[in-house]
Amino acid sequence: MKKALITGITGQDGSYLAELLLSKGYEVHGLLRRSSQFNTARIDHLYKDPHQENVRLFLHHADMTEGSRLVTLVDKIQPDEIYNLAAQSHVKVSFDEPEYTGDATGLGTTRLLEALRITKVPARFYQASSSEMFGATPPPQNELTVFYPRSPYGAAKLYGYWMVKNYREAYGIHASNGILFNHESPRRGETFVTRKITRAVARIAKGQQTELILGNLSAVRDWGFAPEYVYAMWLMLQQEMPDDFVIATGEALTVEDFLIAAFATVNLEWKSYVKTSADYFRPTEVDSLIGDASKATRLLGWAPRTDGKKLAQIMVENDLILLNNPSAHVSDPNIDYWS
Repeated sequence: MKKALITGITGQDGSYLAELLLSKGYEVHGLLRRSSQFNTARIDHLYKDPHQENVRLFLHHADMTEGSRLVTLVDKIQPDEIYNLAAQSHVKVSFDEPEYTGDATGLGTTRLLEALRITKVPARFYQASSSEMFGATPPPQNELTVFYPRSPYGAAKLYGYWMVKNYREAYGIHASNGILFNHESPRRGETFVTRKITRAVARIAKGQQTELILGNLSAVRDWGFAPEYVYAMWLMLQQEMPDDFVIATGEALTVEDFLIAAFATVNLEWKSYVKTSADYFRPTEVDSLIGDASKATRLLGWAPRTDGKKLAQIMVENDLILLNNPSAHVSDPNIDYWS
């Protein structure tokens, strides 16, 4: 039985990745930051009391800012694969907390790589890199595009990206960067723009909200479906040789386009409800991120199946369900994510 260690297991991607690996027979270990409250809603449907029989999901308290704890856990678990998804991942928040973002998102990656080097555990390593590393560089962006991050988050991710390449070349670690463009789902946090939109659309349709305030509606993004992108992560670590891959749909949508698709799901006109505010603009904007994933298609056999407009519909429909049943499992059991 293969063992996998997932940092950021309680996040959107971590929860889908845990589902994927469990479906493939892995024993899965996830890192959980200690808190007075459990932030495990996205994986509660997977979790079982570890004292029961045949349990394959285990959670461990740890933090990406504590290197010694990471060394201890890697040595104890002896994973075959490590997926580093943990980060302070909200771009706007990174401007308010640049030091913490650099510590957790950038240096955290180094600490985990150091844990591998020190323990000599021969695990394959996946690093969640980000399209925000491209920033101001014009699209389409691929693995050879020059980086130009425009936020503390993008800069921290770029540091982690280069550390992965350095540890791969210096110490022979099977370490790969997945440069994932924007990917969303019903499990996306409510402060991220896509989920903020779809949750508001559901509430407006139900008469529970009257307006939605957003920032830059002209920003162009490449939005895909998170479960499909998590599958690409797994594919990267199944390759004989480590490498770096852009994962994207190649489709350009503005925030306004996403708004139109979301409101169309409930047959409403978005302009009647949406306002903009300078409070939601970034100090430095990223105008356009559109990925070229042809390398992933060629070498991994991966291709997106869900476009941005379909994604908006999926998310609105799930938010409508959640309004009626807040404890509902935010995933369509009829979708075969992993085929």
